[in-house]
Amino acid sequence: MRLDKAVTLNGMTRSEARKAIAAGRVSVRGGIARDVGMQVEPGDVLVDGRPVEAPRELYIMVNKPAGVLTATEDGRQKCVSDLLPEDLRRRNPGPVGRLDKDVTGLVLMTTDGQLAHRLISPKWKAEKTYLAKCEGRLTEADIETFAHGIILSDFTAKPAMLRILEAGDDASTAQAILTEGKFHQVKRMFAAIGHPLTALSRTRIGCVTLDPTLQPGQCRELTVEEREGLMELCGLKE
Repeated sequence: MRLDKAVTLNGMTRSEARKAIAAGRVSVRGGIARDVGMQVEPGDVLVDGRPVEAPRELYIMVNKPAGVLTATEDGRQKCVSDLLPEDLRRRNPGPVGRLDKDVTGLVLMTTDGQLAHRLISPKWKAEKTYLAKCEGRLTEADIETFAHGIILSDFTAKPAMLRILEAGDDASTAQAILTEGKFHQVKRMFAAIGHPLTALSRTRIGCVTLDPTLQPGQCRELTVEEREGLMELCGLKE
């Protein structure tokens, strides 16, 4: 590994690492090292007398506001990565799945690619819970339709759970629980049963529920219990 890359394991940017090397703050096997391109083993590198360490994986929940893209970067629009503190953003965690630009709520971001893959794979059946507001009165018949799966133009949505929270002639509120998340799926399912959505928010992924203390645009790292729960759900817990 190049020396400057090894130094970035301490959480520095590549530019900061090169400045530290130039300033004589970096040593390799006891001697000051100034060649940013020299090949090293990270265990042989000290920065300010302390060993560099491979950073732990990041697991973050974000309360995504409307109008923010579920992406790491975009030249014109704000992304969920822009909501992270600089020290977390520079680690380049990626979002687990996607929420439409106008959909709010829970987005998980992580540097753990294997966990991210399993959370979005239908094979592992990680439930996603949504709070949905729609036009018209939802009925028991709509619950049954969700439970049997809904035929859409390009695929059949798997059976899902619909819980009616409020039902009125003009509008209803419900909780929808799915184990898959294809493009615009929740919106399309409600439209297919004649109840177009007026608002949609994701509140849960697997065992992780959106922290009610997080305001839109805020984030926090997952707790140990939340991380371990996701690992167990996805068959990754040792």
